[in-house]
Amino acid sequence: MLELLAMGSDHNVAVEVAAALGGRAYLSSDGESERRPFSALVRVDTDNLAMLARAADIALHVAYSRDVKVADGSPPPDRVVAAFPLLHHPDLTHDQADEHWRDVHAPLALQHHSAMCDYTQLSIVTTISGRPLDGVALCAFANRDDLRERFFNDEAARAAIEADVSGFADIAHSPRRVVLTQPV
Repeated sequence: MLELLAMGSDHNVAVEVAAALGGRAYLSSDGESERRPFSALVRVDTDNLAMLARAADIALHVAYSRDVKVADGSPPPDRVVAAFPLLHHPDLTHDQADEHWRDVHAPLALQHHSAMCDYTQLSIVTTISGRPLDGVALCAFANRDDLRERFFNDEAARAAIEADVSGFADIAHSPRRVVLTQPV
């Protein structure tokens, strides 16, 4: 499904815009570093670009959403989402990197991130404004401890994921990860 992604810096505007447009807002945690590439993310299916642009003071993208793993039931109140913006590896095209991300990395991630309760790949189709990206991975965990201590199943899982990601993503130039919560 195609949707619009607004990346911004104002939590209040993101929540207001998401509510008005029937979308979802994700907000950075208070403990996040100021070096984060964005602090609010709005995902929505809308034709009201003027309203959505209010929440997109950093970037606005069109993305294809792929639900790789869907959480059972409603999310726990302390659920966290690690958002990993990515740029494709310089030796690959966007389409080649995206195909690998979808067909090879997704099953690998499910195998090596067993504590991950939800996983969505947002493949960027077009950048309307802001820094171009190839995608954003949304990896959800039941709580911050699971994200911090159980992101990988073990060291072998860490090695497998890091080796795979370095083959399709430009690790040196991709923006850093942002830890988000989704207000109810």
